[in-house]
Amino acid sequence: MNIRRKPSWAIPEREATPEHVFLNRRRFLTGMAGAGALLGSGLGIRPAFAEADPSAGLYPVKRNPAFTLDRDITDETAASTYNNFYEFGSHKQIASLAQRLDIRPWTVTIDGMVDTPQQLDIDDLLSKMPLEERLYRHRCVEAWAMAVPWSGFAMPELVKLAGPTADAKYVRFETFHDPSVASGQKQSWYPWPYVEGMTMDEATNELAFVATGIYGKPLAKQFGAPIRMVMPWKYGFKSIKSIVRITFTDKRPVSFWEEIQPKEYGFWANVNPSVPHARWSQASERLLGTDERRNTMLYNGYEEQVAHLYQNVTGELLFM
Repeated sequence: MNIRRKPSWAIPEREATPEHVFLNRRRFLTGMAGAGALLGSGLGIRPAFAEADPSAGLYPVKRNPAFTLDRDITDETAASTYNNFYEFGSHKQIASLAQRLDIRPWTVTIDGMVDTPQQLDIDDLLSKMPLEERLYRHRCVEAWAMAVPWSGFAMPELVKLAGPTADAKYVRFETFHDPSVASGQKQSWYPWPYVEGMTMDEATNELAFVATGIYGKPLAKQFGAPIRMVMPWKYGFKSIKSIVRITFTDKRPVSFWEEIQPKEYGFWANVNPSVPHARWSQASERLLGTDERRNTMLYNGYEEQVAHLYQNVTGELLFM
């Protein structure tokens, strides 16, 4: 007889928000937004942040019950108005500035060590992918955290679509570069465009996720619309936003923050409460929107799924 063990991060399904309740709430909010009634209601982000998106009809998508949480979902307003997006500024209140980004047309280039390099329109890409919703914890290197319902598709599905060769060892991601839209990119001391990377083993792990939506609708621009990475066991800066190029390569990418300060922001950046940042402790985290503090979990609570990826890595800063 096969005995199926639930992963350590999962909770009983009865404790997760029932899907019909979540979907009904999303339909209610969508209707309210259409009437302009969300202004000041506290139920969602301001209408100024909402913009017609060709993919809106795809959401909400079915929740994958294998990915649940040990805490409440972060209030949407809190998550939508406290964002890192250095392309638009180094402060957290960049949501209105991020609306300058035009997300249609949007093309994602897949190249490097692949059988056939290709350029995909974002809506064509969405049509090829099996969309689902996952509840994930998100941990920032700045020691704040949130728990949100991401929509999108598993990164292994994108790897399958790309068809990398056997020589590919890493995946390099690159975001848009347009200083005329993103004023933060006028700061010459930053190595624009934003670049991130991961190993092929990380990219094909079950937790690696490509997000195209959140809270049951397309990604708002301040979250990195129209397409971003979500790596829930790593600090948030590894989850690159607004991706325009995905390159399969045999050379390890030097990421944006690693290039700026490699002693503080390494290539791996796995969450670990026992390894402090150079300027603050990582032992605890502040839950966004509540100011509640919790103890930080190794690999952000996903140790069972990812610790094996690093068993043979030596002499490296795995956790920062």
